[in-house]
Formats: sequence, structure tokens, C-alpha cells
Amino acid sequence: MAITEKTNLMDLDRKGMEQFVQSLGHKPFHGRNLIKWIHKHGVTEFDAMTDLSLRLRETLKQQAEIRVPQVVTDQAASDGTHKYVLEVDSHNRIECVHIPEENRNTLCISSQVGCALECSFCSTARQGFNRNLTSGEIIGQLWTLIHGLGKPVSNVVMMGMGEPLANLDKVVSAMDIMQDTLCYSLSKHKITISTAGIVPALKRLDGLSDICLAVSLHAPTNALRDQLVPINQKYPLEQLIPACKDFIEGDKRRKVTWEYVMLDGVNDSDQQARQLIRLLAGVPSKLNLIPFNPFPGSSYHCSSPERIERFRQILMKAGIFAMTRKTRGEDIDAACGQLVGKVRDKSRRALPVTAPNPWLEGRV
Repeated sequence: MAITEKTNLMDLDRKGMEQFVQSLGHKPFHGRNLIKWIHKHGVTEFDAMTDLSLRLRETLKQQAEIRVPQVVTDQAASDGTHKYVLEVDSHNRIECVHIPEENRNTLCISSQVGCALECSFCSTARQGFNRNLTSGEIIGQLWTLIHGLGKPVSNVVMMGMGEPLANLDKVVSAMDIMQDTLCYSLSKHKITISTAGIVPALKRLDGLSDICLAVSLHAPTNALRDQLVPINQKYPLEQLIPACKDFIEGDKRRKVTWEYVMLDGVNDSDQQARQLIRLLAGVPSKLNLIPFNPFPGSSYHCSSPERIERFRQILMKAGIFAMTRKTRGEDIDAACGQLVGKVRDKSRRALPVTAPNPWLEGRV
């Protein structure tokens, strides 16, 4: 007799849970009770779900499971940041980061095992790509931090390993669970999705969710961005900027957050600041200037604090709010662009660490 694989209930949002329970011959409202037990209360044993009938509990034992990522390591940084390595299967591990601050506790979540976009300044891209995470593996990171480790989480940023919009359906499902009042009750203003600029997926997201948007920009021109963020070759700035503007249209309170990693002698000149001002004209914006976080084999260097501040002041004087992001978790490789996990690469596209950088050739 063939063994039927059990359904992982972590993969199901409220509607999916109702449909699953109904398929077992029970009323849909039991699905609402079930998802509340799992996500609001953190219960994984069916026998402990006392408002479910004994018959349903016995059926769930046969047909379903609640499988969450397993914590492999927990590294603490000197600033209180924690980086967690989570095992999602026997070949792959992902990383998520918990960042405690005075008024918030942010969790940086991964959406893929590795990343296929090959941004040249990102350590994650060097690991190659294996697969998309399931909805259960995405929301499972939040479940593990809150229920498994007892960590408070007030904000979630989809800025860990991978490109969220390349796994749009599973990411949206996980974000729906985050916002569900039976689960985590996170406000849409407390959830941010980051993208390098997959324009068709961004347009689809516009019809599915109105959470906060962050865009990995990193360059004011196509010529430079083609090198730093290769997806720009397919979806150039002429497509990306209008799509971002459309995403926030209709709500005067919303802005696009632009992520801009500061690379010494590459994208940090006064001229490039002025190009950036022209590029973002008419788009409600705020800029995060991110000091580059080095990793082994990288040919880039971080802009000096003085250069970053000069760049920021040019933007501010033009009316664009810009702030320099405080680097968190750098001493445990938990900062922006440093998450690597463990990836069995299936893309065969990972760059060697000694790959030449055409924008730095000839520089000392």
C-alpha cells in the first residue's frame, strides 16, 4: 500500500485551512480554530487542541502534520542582533535575523534557498540557488522565533535570502497569515517586501497586497545598475520606476523605500546623487543608504562615512528624505547582503569569489 504524504498545515492560510478541514468531512469553521491553535497559540500537538472534536483530531493525526524549520545555530552579535540558521531539508539551510531595538523588534525573513539574481555586491548571490521556500517554510520562520524561541516580533521585512517576487504566490500567502487576526495580527504597515525589480511580479503584487515596498536600487543609471543588479538588463529603470510609483498610488501616506548600498568609487559621487534626484522626481520616496558589508572575495569597498554623509546631504537638500542605515549584526555576518545559509546550488550560475568587477578594474 502506497504511503500518502501528510499535508503540512503550515502551508495553509485561513481559506486553505477551511477547505482542507472541509475535505476531511468537517465544517469549515473548524479550520479557523485550527489555524488559531497553530499560529496564535503555537500549539503543534493535535490532542492539545481541545475545541476540536476527537474524531477530527484523530483524522488530523493520520492526514496532517505541523512541520516547522529546525534551528541549527543561534549566533548573537555584540549589538543584540541574533542570526538563526534554520534547516528546511536535508540539503539546504536558510538564515533569518532578529533585530531588537528600543521601539520595535524586527525579523528579517528569507523567501528562497539561495538567490538566482546574482547582484554583484551580495554574498547570498555567491551561494547559487536551489529552490523557492514553501509558504510553511516562510511563515515557519516567524512561528519559530515567536513560539519556538520566545522572541517578540513587531515588524517583518522580507529581506533575507532570495528574491521575494520570484516566489510571489508563496510569499503573499505567508504575508496573509502574518496579517490574519487569528494568527499574528501584524499591520500591513509593519510588513515590508523587498525586490530587486521583477516588474511583472510587482504589478501582480499591486493587486494582491498593499504592504510596504522596498526596492534594491543601488544605481541611478541603467549602465551601472546592469552591472550591480543584473535583473535590470531585463527590467530597466524606465519600467521599474513607473511600476513602483503605481504600487503606492492612491495613498498619500505611502512612499517607496529605496535601498542604496554605498560602494566606494562606484555609485557614491556627487554627480550620481544628482542623477538619483532626477530619477526619483515625482515619486514619493525615502532612501536608505546602506554602508557596504564586506564578505570574503568581494572586490568592493564601503564608502567613507564622510562620503556617505555628503551624498545624503545632497539628497536631503533636494527634498528627498535619506538616512544612513545603522549596520546591525555585522560581526556575525548578519548584516544586509551577508546571509548565506547552506545551499545545494541547482542554478550552476554562482559566481566564483574571484570574479572580476568591471567597475573596479584598474583601481588600487
